Amino acid sequence: MNRERLGAALRALRQASGKEAKAVARSAVMSASKLSKIETGKAAPSVVDVEQILTAIGVSSEVKAEYLEAVRAAATEATAWRLVRRMGVHKAQQQTRALETQMTLLRLFQPALIPGLLQTPEYIRAILSRHDLGEDVLTRTISARIERQQALYDSNKELHFVITEPALRWRIVSAARMAEQLDRLVSLSRLPNIDIRIVPLSARQQDIANHSFVIRDDRTATIETVHAEIIVTEPRDVALYVHKFKGFASMALAGDAMRAVLESIRDGFLHEQETS
Repeated sequence: MNRERLGAALRALRQASGKEAKAVARSAVMSASKLSKIETGKAAPSVVDVEQILTAIGVSSEVKAEYLEAVRAAATEATAWRLVRRMGVHKAQQQTRALETQMTLLRLFQPALIPGLLQTPEYIRAILSRHDLGEDVLTRTISARIERQQALYDSNKELHFVITEPALRWRIVSAARMAEQLDRLVSLSRLPNIDIRIVPLSARQQDIANHSFVIRDDRTATIETVHAEIIVTEPRDVALYVHKFKGFASMALAGDAMRAVLESIRDGFLHEQETS
């Protein structure tokens, strides 16, 4: 099904439901102009877009499954970072927040950096400053990422993070700021809905930490590469990422053992700061 036929079909379903475009767009967490472009075939919707539109329209589960199966003919969607910058990086953060607002289960694996939801403002600025955004866009993007962190305090969500030990030692900010970042992880790890685990360097590895990925509700997996963000929606492929996450989580340190590692690395940064 090409995007023109898909758009026409979505428009027909919406009209048959009697719902106005603005109401559907609002429920689908997108602008009315985006919905219009999708319905007229001027924009290719993602699988997530189609699912949100169909949910907003209120179609049956059978109809939804039929349409999503057709859309998944292209099981992997990639958005180049240059297109994200053109759209506005802060807007991309807002879209991610919308997805995180709707989800109930998140699994995130990160071998290189502290996950964005767990970052301090100083760490966020250091990461985003590498992207040549301009001060205004940088400030708005930092604010948007901090706003996303409200999801951490939603007791209706389960948030699972697996981080490799090298990511904790990667010097993104000064030693003092790194110590503050690790203190934040210790504090957040005590929230009842958050599970933070660390894969220690001392453990014998059975898998390769290829790249970071995040799984939302076991339905989509998002992978960040050098040139693009890739969204996987094919259930069999998402299951591969769930399996990989569970493998790393099973050998990672949790609870007090995990916090002991964080505090040891933090103390090393503090000692460095004191003697420098």
